Amino acid sequence: MRILGIDPGLRTTGFGIIDVAGHQLSYVASGTISTMHLAQGELPARLKVLFEGIHEVIARYQPEAASVEIVFVNVNPQSTLLLGQARGACVSALVTRDLPVAEYTALQMKQAVVGHGRAQKSQVQEMVKRLLKLPGLPGPDAADALGLAITHAHAGQSMAQLAKATPLARKTSGMYRAGRSR
Repeated sequence: MRILGIDPGLRTTGFGIIDVAGHQLSYVASGTISTMHLAQGELPARLKVLFEGIHEVIARYQPEAASVEIVFVNVNPQSTLLLGQARGACVSALVTRDLPVAEYTALQMKQAVVGHGRAQKSQVQEMVKRLLKLPGLPGPDAADALGLAITHAHAGQSMAQLAKATPLARKTSGMYRAGRSR
């Protein structure tokens, strides 16, 4: 299975692709999608760059699943809203290509990759390098994205088995049906 991990950001979005065969992880590619060439106030243009960038990555590497970092609530609510919009552009790009999307917090990713949820970015970079047998450290955004892909490679299988064994399906209360709430 090929997994695409995405670390969303309005200025720089990291992506990382790995192949998984049983418990064996193989590095495929990683990098960033940057919107820094655009003016800070050009939010729609930045979101378009992210959306199209994710589409390009999908077309080139043909992943079968994706994992995206869940936005944390920042001290600055405006920053949180902007990050949420960047994340939304990324998730929209994934679902328009019919990819299943898993979501993990930064804490869950760090726990899965480093062993503790309060790990530094440099520790994530080092562990990703070791786990994927890379010749050098990936950039911080790419390392986080690769970490999300690794997290899904390990946790995704467990979650799928749990879903088969227990009723994890959404409840219908509070959900919308045909555009109207119940």
